[in-house]
Amino acid sequence: MDWADKNAPGGARDGIMWPTIRATPMLDWQLLTKRSNNIRRMLPADWGDGYPNVWLGVTVENKRSGLRRLEQMRSIPAKVRFLSIEPLLEDLGEIDLSGFHWVIIGGESGAKHRIMERTWVDNIIRQCREQEVAVFFKQWGGRNGGGCVIDGIEIKEWPQAA
Repeated sequence: MDWADKNAPGGARDGIMWPTIRATPMLDWQLLTKRSNNIRRMLPADWGDGYPNVWLGVTVENKRSGLRRLEQMRSIPAKVRFLSIEPLLEDLGEIDLSGFHWVIIGGESGAKHRIMERTWVDNIIRQCREQEVAVFFKQWGGRNGGGCVIDGIEIKEWPQAA
């Protein structure tokens, strides 16, 4: 279940997840959600500017739903903010990546996967380079056997330590 889902057991967040994250400062936790509108109220009282070992991310799969999440996420305090652009379902156009440290790109997998176009991927990688945001190309999904190679190269960048 999505950690920021309003129907997720609150006791699991407050009684298990946050205490575990606080108790493991040597681990980096990546918390991903589609529910960017819930993040702020699901954060613990001692969140402040963000825990140093928590990376907050939102899923961005298309323009209609995904880009709205990006804008909501930008205002939430975090040491590392990231976008999981997967499955990438359409060209996202120009994106303002200010405030983000990392972008993951991936296609849809599974028997009924939708095709991810190479030009869509190239567009996002170009913008990451121009805006100095680390980019991690995860997979083509159902295309090319689901590999992660673009022109013979794996793009697996990580954000600089916050």
